[in-house]
Amino acid sequence: MVPVSFAPLELAGQEMLLTEGRALYWVRERALLVADLHLEKASWYAERGSMLPPYDSRETLERVADAVKQTGARRVITLGDNFHDDAGAQRLDPYACGMLEALTRALDWIWITGNHDEKMQRGFGGALAEELEIGGIVLRHIAQAGETRPELSGHFHPKLRLKLRERHISRPCGVLSRGAMGADRMILPAFGALTGGMDAGAAEIRAALSPASRIDAVLSAKGKLVQLPLWREAA
Repeated sequence: MVPVSFAPLELAGQEMLLTEGRALYWVRERALLVADLHLEKASWYAERGSMLPPYDSRETLERVADAVKQTGARRVITLGDNFHDDAGAQRLDPYACGMLEALTRALDWIWITGNHDEKMQRGFGGALAEELEIGGIVLRHIAQAGETRPELSGHFHPKLRLKLRERHISRPCGVLSRGAMGADRMILPAFGALTGGMDAGAAEIRAALSPASRIDAVLSAKGKLVQLPLWREAA
C-alpha cells in the first residue's frame, strides 16, 4: 500500500515514490535516494564569519531517518554533495555523528560523491562511489548532457517558482525528462536543511537533460504527483 504522503512516479519502467520530504523511493530496490544533503554547511559558513543555526546536520539526518521509517527502505543511496566540503565529516558534532553511524550500520548505505565532496574519505560505514548503475539506471551527482540511458542525479537544487493569487510561491521540486530516444532522467530536489535552489526551468538544467522530448517539474502534494510543463520539443 502506497503511503498517502507519497506520489507514485514511473521512471524507466520502475515504480518510484516521490515523498513530500524531497526523497525518492525505488520500490523494487527498497532504496531511498536523496541528493545534496550538504551536511555541515552551517559550520562551513561559521568558519568564515557568517553565523547560521548550527543544527542543519541534525535536522537533515532526522529527516532521512523519518523517510527510512516511512518507506521501510533497506538501502540509502545519496547522490552527491553529501557534505558541504571535504572536511565536513570531521566537523560533525557527536550527536549528529552518532545518528549517522547508527543509520549506516542499520542500512546498506552508499555515498555517491559530488563536486562539494569529491575527496570525501570517511564513509561512516557506508561505501563510496563516483557513480553507479543499478537495473539499467545510472546514479550520479551531475546529469550528463547527451546521456541516453535512464539516469537519476542531483546537483542543481531545482525549485518551482509560481505566482498564485498575487502570491509568489517557491517549492523544491524534481525535474523529470522524458527522453527523445526513450530514456527517462530525473534531477532530484535538494534534501539538505540549508540548501538553496535554482529555477527548475533554468537553461543549465535543460541543457544537462538534453536530449529530451519534454521536461516537467514534479513534486508530491498530499499523495498526488503534481507535474507542470517546463519545456516541450517543437512539433
